[in-house]
Amino acid sequence: MFDTHNLFDPATADTEFTFTTSDYALTVFGEPLSRAVHAEAPGVRLRFHQITVPAVDDIGATLAGTDGLFMPHGYLAGYPSVDLYEDRWSCMVAADNAGVDEHLTREHLARLPWVVLHHRPTDYAPALRQLTILGVEPHVDVVVENFQSMPFLVAGTDRIALIQERLARKIAPAAEVRLLECPFEVVPVKEAMRWHPTHRQDARHQWLRDIVARVGDQVTAH
Repeated sequence: MFDTHNLFDPATADTEFTFTTSDYALTVFGEPLSRAVHAEAPGVRLRFHQITVPAVDDIGATLAGTDGLFMPHGYLAGYPSVDLYEDRWSCMVAADNAGVDEHLTREHLARLPWVVLHHRPTDYAPALRQLTILGVEPHVDVVVENFQSMPFLVAGTDRIALIQERLARKIAPAAEVRLLECPFEVVPVKEAMRWHPTHRQDARHQWLRDIVARVGDQVTAH
């Protein structure tokens, strides 16, 4: 994708890249990215910072202080990006929730208590916002700051949550939960890495964008 071999040599580089990311993107993408970077650039270090609502609200300052921001399309405009992979939203209930069979209904969504992320106007879960558009107002029982805790707050209860399928496949086996199809059409997750345009001609950052894109292709293929 980028011809940077004469300007940046990953095999001998001694540098650090910083990223701002959710726990979701870090779990799904951080592992294959770190392996690929280590294989090509053993002297390169990666540092991941947890995304916050203020970081999203002040996106210009956030991008100026990081090499990349992992966030789905649909939130930010006006900044260049590298596409990573697509994902699907799934509904999650406890494995022993006798009130839910293999098929969820909108009545379930309106009746069951919810575990949600943040629950603020700048929420990071558009699938939950789609519920309100459909006229379903979720009864929020638990609010969390990360996606990884959701299965454990759903297990053994009558709660329900929305979770990304790629993340669920990694962490749901550790909790006694079931994944079910959402009873409404949900906009898929299209994850991307946003970056500040001042990096456009930086050979170091060009190499980063290239390897991020290649790892994204690998994740998409699995």
